[in-house]
This record gives sequence, C-alpha cells and structure tokens, in this order.
Amino acid sequence: MAELVRILRRKHGYTQEGLGDLIGWTGSAISAVETHAQPVSDDMLVALEPAIGEGLGLFTVARPYINREKSPKRFRAFSILEAEALSLSTYQNFVVDGLFQTRDYTGALIDGSYPVPPPKMRDEYVEARMARKALFDRDPTPMIELILEETVLRRPFGSWEILHGQLRSLLADSERHNVTVQVLPLDRGLTGTHAGERGPMKLVETEDHQRVVYTEIEDQRILVSDPPVVTELSHRYAKIRSQCMTPEDSRTLIEKLAGETP
Repeated sequence: MAELVRILRRKHGYTQEGLGDLIGWTGSAISAVETHAQPVSDDMLVALEPAIGEGLGLFTVARPYINREKSPKRFRAFSILEAEALSLSTYQNFVVDGLFQTRDYTGALIDGSYPVPPPKMRDEYVEARMARKALFDRDPTPMIELILEETVLRRPFGSWEILHGQLRSLLADSERHNVTVQVLPLDRGLTGTHAGERGPMKLVETEDHQRVVYTEIEDQRILVSDPPVVTELSHRYAKIRSQCMTPEDSRTLIEKLAGETP
C-alpha cells in the first residue's frame, strides 16, 4: 500500500504536503505511510479514494484486507465472519466489546496488556479495531446486540475520563436503529441464576445464514460450528439476555455512570 500511495501521488503531481492538505492530513502523515513508519489508517484510505484512486475503487477494495492484516493473527479469521455477518450478538463480562470500543479505551487496554506489543504493532492493533466499526453502517445493515455485565461499566482502564468517554460512546451507539445494548445487573447472582458465569461469547449469523459461536479465552480462539453445540450456546445466550435490564433501563444506568465523579 505504501508503494501504491507514493506512485499515485506522484502520478497526480502532488507533493506529500499537497496530498495531505487535499485529504485533511499533514505531509508528515503521508510520509509516514509511504516509508512504512506508520500504518495507513482506515480514515485515510477512505480519503485517498476520491483524491488519487482514479475512480477504480482501489483503496475501497483494499480496505478490508489491509485492516484485517493489522489485527492479531488469532483474530483475523473471525474478523472476516464479523465483517460479513447478518447478525452479531455478543456477551462480554470483563471489557467493552472491541466493536464498540473508543480509540482511547482500546489504547489503554493494549498499553496495560501483557506482553505489551511494540509501538508500531500497538498502533496497528488500534487502527484495526477502529476499522471494525464500519460494520455499523454496512449495507446490508446487520443487526447487532451487545450485553455487558454491569461491572464492565464500572471498570476503568487508563483513567476515569477514558471510561466516561467510552460510556458516552456506548450511549451514542445504542441509538443506532440496528443496535441494542443491554446490561446484566450486578446483583443478578443474588436474585436468581446467572447464565453468563461461563464467560463471554459472540453469536454470528453468517452471510449464508449459518450460525457459529466465537469465544476467546487467554488468547485461545475457539470457533464453534457444530449445530448441537451452537444451539446449546444460543439457548444460553437467550437466557443471559432474559436476565438483563431492558434497553431503556440499561441506557439510564449507563447515563448515570457516565456522569459520576469517582
């Protein structure tokens, strides 16, 4: 991609500064991409298309492939399923799901992980996670559900400011017509069974109407496609959802926590 940007930039007669001015970046940002010092962001790929794409859709076609290559290897196979999913239903009990994370929240998670990736790889991971958000506005529109444990909404990474920004972003995403966000309350274990005690999962309806379940524990990726097992996990997810607050009550709680001062 670095070579393609440099060749097309020169073909159109732009300096690095000139192309940067045209698409809303600095000349140094264009230089960083062309010299492999910085991975090209998804936003830059979008901006490059009308500027130097020559009407061929070169950067549009390249986007999903480039973004997947930025992801950790263990996630790349699933990222294809996620990007093409007809529906995605997720339960998370420790962190906000990556699809919904803000840039600052993602950065704080990666910075606090072990082992900490090298700076360049860290930036690529952040960009790849941000690029996944294209799913929200994809055509055809997927149906997306997110269930979060209440503890996730109260657990800061990096700073309280980052957490509050993440909660405000969750509220904004919950207003999308194709998105539902629900909270599993903290006292669920006191008031009855807790169907989510075995950990997080993602239920995916693929583009050919097959159902699979994805889960990741300690960097170990598990993709389940065996129909009886998928059915059992789907029933467990349905039970978790039945134990949640309503979407409206969930929004009220998130709004309250987003405005709290620790």
